[in-house]
Amino acid sequence: MTAEQIKEAAKRLGADIVGIGSIDRWEGAPAQMDPRYIMPKAKSVIAMGFRVFRGSLRGIEEGTFFSNYSSMGYGGITYMYMPQTCINLCKLIEDEGYEAIPIGHQSDWRAIDNIGNLKENFSRPVEPGKPYPDIMVHLRIAGFLCGLGEIGWSKMLLTPEFGPRVRIGIILTEMELEPDPIMEPGTLCNRCMACVRECPGGCIPKDKSVKVNLAGYDVEWADVDLIGCDDTFKGAEKAKEGEKGDYIAKRPGEFKPAFFSPFYKKPHNLYNTGQAICGAKGCTRACMISLESRGVLKNKFKSPFRTKKLWSMDWSPEGIANDQPAPYTPPYAGRDNSDKKADDAD
Repeated sequence: MTAEQIKEAAKRLGADIVGIGSIDRWEGAPAQMDPRYIMPKAKSVIAMGFRVFRGSLRGIEEGTFFSNYSSMGYGGITYMYMPQTCINLCKLIEDEGYEAIPIGHQSDWRAIDNIGNLKENFSRPVEPGKPYPDIMVHLRIAGFLCGLGEIGWSKMLLTPEFGPRVRIGIILTEMELEPDPIMEPGTLCNRCMACVRECPGGCIPKDKSVKVNLAGYDVEWADVDLIGCDDTFKGAEKAKEGEKGDYIAKRPGEFKPAFFSPFYKKPHNLYNTGQAICGAKGCTRACMISLESRGVLKNKFKSPFRTKKLWSMDWSPEGIANDQPAPYTPPYAGRDNSDKKADDAD
């Protein structure tokens, strides 16, 4: 199969965008993130992008429907849709006589945490010279090295089609395929700093960055506060002394609901990790709005995404006391239980 045939098959199976990188582009990668330790004879990496629907962000923007982004825009893609595409494309490659490994998302067994530190007393190398199991291939960097897009200031992968609205799955294979060119850094991200201004947790600094060299390209992104990002992601805000802090049940006393969460307590996860109460306000929504306003994205819409001032929650005792009743009448108000039971039976 040629590179073009692989791309056509990937899109037929569900990918929106596809890029290919030669394995030598990972030269210099940290051992704990180097795919060559997973497949020593790998020749190519196939990166596939799966769009996050702009509509899945709509309910959070309006403040009325939060679960859809976490379920359909996050967990559903990551844990259901993407793996099927990766698995089925690997079948085609295996039928050609080449090994292929589908990596639809990072393994929860990875040896390093979200910051990059080794987990204490988690795993041991099986022999000298090998990294700890499991290796984590950095998916956004893989997207960059396979030509899908560039790493923006927010550390998000920005693609010409969807900007930051994309999730990445990859395949490692022994099949040698023609690689795609790498996107020149600065093609999409113009350092407008919309992500910095709108991150509700202030987790994206304006003047502190990480600089790396990837396949000969100097790449720079903000030194994101990843611990703060994880808390913000869930809609949490640090509780001050004397404030009630039971927003996250597993960390009692620490957090209260933030101004961008309408929930008294964090809702349960959807599809394992989906709990994006903040709705990626800075790193995705603000960035997307900026890119769309510049007219640089291929996925275009008839109407602008943001048309009014964003809502904000007042969690002070006074704010809660001033709540007005929502325009809602219970469906069984004024009816006896026999009517309800009859409806339920239907």
